[in-house]
Amino acid sequence: MSRELLVLRHGKSDWTPGVPDFERPLAPRGRRATKRIGRLLREQGLLPDLVVSSPAARARQSAERVCRFAGMDAPRIELESAIYEAELDTLLEVLSLVPEHMARVMIVGHNPGFDELVRHLAGATLAEWDAVNLMPTAALAHLEMPDTWTALPRGAARCVSLVRPRDLD
Repeated sequence: MSRELLVLRHGKSDWTPGVPDFERPLAPRGRRATKRIGRLLREQGLLPDLVVSSPAARARQSAERVCRFAGMDAPRIELESAIYEAELDTLLEVLSLVPEHMARVMIVGHNPGFDELVRHLAGATLAEWDAVNLMPTAALAHLEMPDTWTALPRGAARCVSLVRPRDLD
C-alpha cells in the first residue's frame, strides 16, 4: 500500500440557536481539539499533499486550523460541496476523483458518513478501537490505502491509527 488517507471529522461545533446547520462555527472545544490534531500531524510527519473539505463552516475551520497548527505553509484546501451530508457512496466518489499522484490525502467532514467510510475501508483492522462511537468530533483516522483512489472496496485499507482528542490530553 503506497497511499495514505487521513479522515478528519470536524471539531465540536457551536449550537447557537437560529444559526443554520451549514453555518455553525467551531465551539471553543472544537478549536482546542483541532489545534491538538494539527500539532500531532506535525509531530508525526503526516502532512497531507491534498486537503479536501466540506464547505460547512465547522469543517472548513477545522481543516484550516489543523493545517495551520501542523505548520503547513499556505495549504490549498479544496472545498467539495458533495462532502456535506454525504453518505458512503458519495464519499467514495469524492475519493475516486483524487489525482493519482497524491500520496497522502486528508478529507474533512461529517458523521455519519465519515464513520461509514472508515468502517468500509478499514473493516477488520478497526477491532482494537471502540466501534460504538468510532469518529467523535475531531477524531482522526489514519489509513494505509491501496495503489489507486478509484477502486475502494470494503476492507481495501488498513487502519494505522485512530486518534481522538481526548487521547491527547
